[in-house]
Amino acid sequence: MTKRTLGISLYPDHSDVNEDKRYLVLASQYGFTRIFMSMLEVSEGKEKVAQKFTDLIKFAKGLGFSTTLDIAPNIFDQLGISYDDLDFFSELGADAIRLDQGFDGQKEALLSFNPQEMNIELNMSNDVAYLDNILSYSSNRPFIYGCHNFYPQRGTGLPLDFFIRASQRFKNQGIETAAFITSQAGTIGPWDINDGLPTLEMHRDLPLDVQAKHLFATNLIDCVIIGNAYASEDELRRLGELDRYQLVFNVALSEGITQLEREVLLDNQHVRRGDITDLVIRSTEVRKKYKANDNPVNSDTHTFVRGDIVIGNDEFGKYKNELQVVLQDHSDIRKNRVAQIPTDELFLLDYIGPWDKFRFRR
Repeated sequence: MTKRTLGISLYPDHSDVNEDKRYLVLASQYGFTRIFMSMLEVSEGKEKVAQKFTDLIKFAKGLGFSTTLDIAPNIFDQLGISYDDLDFFSELGADAIRLDQGFDGQKEALLSFNPQEMNIELNMSNDVAYLDNILSYSSNRPFIYGCHNFYPQRGTGLPLDFFIRASQRFKNQGIETAAFITSQAGTIGPWDINDGLPTLEMHRDLPLDVQAKHLFATNLIDCVIIGNAYASEDELRRLGELDRYQLVFNVALSEGITQLEREVLLDNQHVRRGDITDLVIRSTEVRKKYKANDNPVNSDTHTFVRGDIVIGNDEFGKYKNELQVVLQDHSDIRKNRVAQIPTDELFLLDYIGPWDKFRFRR
C-alpha cells in the first residue's frame, strides 16, 4: 500500500502564472506534493504551449511536486503528437499523463511501456471492466495509475455507492488511486461552469477537510486532490494538518467538562473494541489508564443523541472513565456527556469499524 498524498490543480489557460507560482509555494509549505494540470482546452500553438507549461512545471518540480497532465485524445491531433511518442509531454517535465477518455485497452497497455517512463493515469469514474481490459493486454502495471473525474455542474457528481464500486476495481488490482475534493473558495476550473469540482456529489458543499477525511476513510483513495483553484490558505493549512491514516473528529466541548475528561478525550489514542455494538463506539483502554481517577456525575443532560461523546462516571463501576461515541439515541445517568461531533462529520462515524483507530481535536 502506498503512502497517502495531497494534491492541487492548476489551469494555466485560465490563470496568471505568477498567481499559480504563489499558490504552489503556499501549498508546498502545507505538505502538498502533486499537481493535476489541465491540458484539455489548449488553443494556442505548440511552442507557446510548451513554453508556458515547461516554466510552471519546472518551478513546481523545484518545490518537490510531481505533475500529471490531463490529456484529451484531441490534444494529440491539435499538437501534432503521435500516441506512440510522449516526448513532448516528457520534455515539459511532466511525470504522468491522465487519459480523460480511453482508447481500446491495447493502446493504453502499449503507452504504459513508454520509454520516457511516464505514469499513465486512467479515468476511474466508470464501473466497467476498463482496467481489466487494459491489464489483460499485459500492461506495465507499475506505471498504471487511476484518477477519478471531477464534476463542475451541481447535481452531476458521483453517488457514493457507484464511487465505491468503481474505486474497488482499481484497489483490488493494487493500482494507486486519486479523487477530487472542492474548495469553497476556489473559482477557477477548466470550464465556464464551476459549481465546485468534487468527484462525489455529496461533497460539494462540505468543508474541504471533511471531504478529504471521507475519501481517506474509505481506504480506497491514495491521493486527494483539490479540483479547483485557488483554495484559501486556511483550507490548505487544515488539509496539511490532517491525519491521512485515521479519522480525527473535530469536537465541541461541553461546558461542564472536567480536566480529567478533557485529558481522556483529547490526549489519548482511541481504538474501537473488536466486539462492536450498534449503540456506541467503545474506547476501553482509557478506563484502565484512568481507573484510579474519580469522575463525579455531572449536571449536564444524560439523554444522548448520535455524535455525543460520553465518559463513564463514578456510578459506572468498572466502566468508569470508558469513552464512548453515541451511535443510537439513549439515556444513562452513569455516563457524562463531554463533547459533540459536528453535524457535517456525523456520517464519518460509519467508517469506524472493529479495531479502527480514531482521535479527537477541538
